[in-house]
Parts: sequence; structure tokens; C-alpha cells
Amino acid sequence: MAPSNVLFACTLNAVRSPMAAALMRHLAGERIYVESAGVRAGALDPLAVEAMEEIGLKIGQHQPRCFEDLEDGSFDLVITLSPEAQHKAVELTRTAATEVEYWPTIDPTAVEGSREQRLAAYRAVRDQLLDRLKQRFSSLSAGDS
Repeated sequence: MAPSNVLFACTLNAVRSPMAAALMRHLAGERIYVESAGVRAGALDPLAVEAMEEIGLKIGQHQPRCFEDLEDGSFDLVITLSPEAQHKAVELTRTAATEVEYWPTIDPTAVEGSREQRLAAYRAVRDQLLDRLKQRFSSLSAGDS
């Protein structure tokens, strides 16, 4: 059974968690409420925006925020994408009936090289997240029938 609301969390809410949230919204439509947050709020990464636009998903209006900025802190499921976010989520959900899953995801901002090599790292993260979401939420991919 799919959760009714999901939070994706990473370190700065600038690359991985906004990408995962956009992909989840694309897969789930309005069946699942989706948010994203970071341990700290950074600046949205332009290469993340570009990688998502390549597959028709727009995240350019996303405003990075941290856990404390969330209006509703209760989620059925928190999926963390970085070690820092995992520690923070476990700490914040210690007394809640919230499931926390850790999906180790590389930080593409750490990849050096040409612009194309760096963009390839963002694409790889995007595709890895999409594959993982389709696996984890297979009922959504099958039309939730």
C-alpha cells in the first residue's frame, strides 16, 4: 500500500530531494502528497533544473527549505538521500509513527570535469532516483489498479 504523503530529504534541498520529489509527483499525480526538505537550505542547482527539464519536468520554481520550514511535519514516509538527512530524519521522527528509508544517493555537485561530464552526473542521479521510485512504488507505475 502506498503512503498518502512522502517527504524526500537531502543535505541542502537543492539537487537530490527536489529531483526525487518532482519525479514522485510525476509518477503519483495527486494520489500522494509530496514534499522535499534539506538539513539546511541551499540554492537550487541550475544543472539539476536542466537535467529535469530534459525529461519534461520543471523544478526551476522550487524554493529550497529545511526541515524546520515545513508547515506539516507529519509524513507517513521520509526518504532520505544523504547521511546528514538520514540522521536528522531519524532524530525528528523518533516519537512519530513515520517510516524512514535511507536511499544512499551520490551528490552530483562533487563531480568535477567539463560541463557535460558534470551534467552526466546529474542525469545519472535523476535516472537512479526514477528507477528506485518505480521499484519502491511499483503500484503507481502500474496505474494503481
